[in-house]
Amino acid sequence: MFLSVFDIFKIGVGPSSSHTMGPMTAAARFLDHLRDWRVKEPGAGELARLGCSLHGSLAFTGKGHATDRAVILGLSGFEPATLDPDAAEALEAEVRRHHRVAPPGLPPLSFDPETDLVFDYGPPLPGHANGMVLRAFDTGGHLYAEETYYSIGGGFVLTAAELDAQAKGGAAAFHADKAAAGYPHPFGSAAEMLEMGTASGLTIAEMKWANECAHHGRAEAERRLEAVWQAMDACIERGLRVEGELPGGLKVRRRAKHIHDQLQAERGRNIAQPHTINDWLSVYAMAVNEENAAGGRVVTSPTNGAAGVVPAVLRYYRDHCVGATAGGRKTFLLTASAIGGLIKHNASISGAEVGCQGEVGSAAAMAAAGLCAALGGTNAQVENAAEIALEHHLGMTCDPVGGLVQVPCIERNGLGAIKAVSAASLALRGDGTHFMPLDNCIETMRQTGLDMNAKYKETSLGGLAVNLPEC
Repeated sequence: MFLSVFDIFKIGVGPSSSHTMGPMTAAARFLDHLRDWRVKEPGAGELARLGCSLHGSLAFTGKGHATDRAVILGLSGFEPATLDPDAAEALEAEVRRHHRVAPPGLPPLSFDPETDLVFDYGPPLPGHANGMVLRAFDTGGHLYAEETYYSIGGGFVLTAAELDAQAKGGAAAFHADKAAAGYPHPFGSAAEMLEMGTASGLTIAEMKWANECAHHGRAEAERRLEAVWQAMDACIERGLRVEGELPGGLKVRRRAKHIHDQLQAERGRNIAQPHTINDWLSVYAMAVNEENAAGGRVVTSPTNGAAGVVPAVLRYYRDHCVGATAGGRKTFLLTASAIGGLIKHNASISGAEVGCQGEVGSAAAMAAAGLCAALGGTNAQVENAAEIALEHHLGMTCDPVGGLVQVPCIERNGLGAIKAVSAASLALRGDGTHFMPLDNCIETMRQTGLDMNAKYKETSLGGLAVNLPEC
């Protein structure tokens, strides 16, 4: 299937693409299913009540990731890209108070989050670590409709049937789908990407842009790509302005504004150490992830938990790199999305599936590739930059303390941004020749994720999540 830059970079809300945006989208899709079902089966009975069960990682860390809130809002007709935070907060309170949702195009339906939303801590559903089942009942209490959804990372959602079809389709279906759709450069691996670049004489960004224009049209693609950058930059700016304590009970305080104020004060005074540039990278990333932890408006890059890396390195390019241009920002985003698409297609970007190597590791690979391309790197150097960044995140676990995307996630994004810049710089010092191909590194990440114990994959049952200070 064709993965657009706007599949990889989705504008939505925090704190999690897989645990917040995905379940909200799944609930909204279930409403569409019910509307269609009522049209096709008008005598099926009168719809009266909704229910939902969360399984696997969605159950274990769902409360910390606001999955319950996401389901409530999704069943009320909200979607991540257009969510009004103020309206959402008021509506959630009303649903919890009156035990009823009123989605557009359907009658008011009974839904009590205390009893109709179940966190099932048993074995996960068979398709994926992030599974959920949505049900509708008629006035007699009989099952009216049921659908199983999987939130597979980055805000992507598939039904059980779709997930099964995707698994059976494999690479052949991937290529057939893209070729039939008329995409001019249908690369499904890094090796193919490099081969097509050599054959066409185009950069990775130019090939990706040709695919996007074939899919969306040039004007629409331009508009949406600029909207992605504006949303990223606005998120950084908000994060650099706001102070206070993050929600969730860990009492983690925002630090981005304080650090940024210090950095601003040091400018022009010749007192900063050379390594202070790392602090700029970190503060940009931390600003985004503090916003994400607070439930703010963010861009999946490729996930919410890793949403700070790509914007931080892109902001670093714009504000700190010699010769930065608007065209370079476009090249950065297109190249980064191409790498993210390869990782998602051939491995995973889901922390619940492969650990944080699939989130911050993927984000660092994307950012390294984007920066390398924006600074004039060849296709081979770009592929090398992505491989270096991903290689040095292999095996990283996903172990959020308290099920919240705060510790270690916020700082981890800052370090991911630093690694990304280092990887791009190393690649630019070479000619693109290197030992380990990106495709092999991606496959290694996939295999490592399969071997990783479930307690280290976004369940908060191991790692830092259970090794806490004693009070």
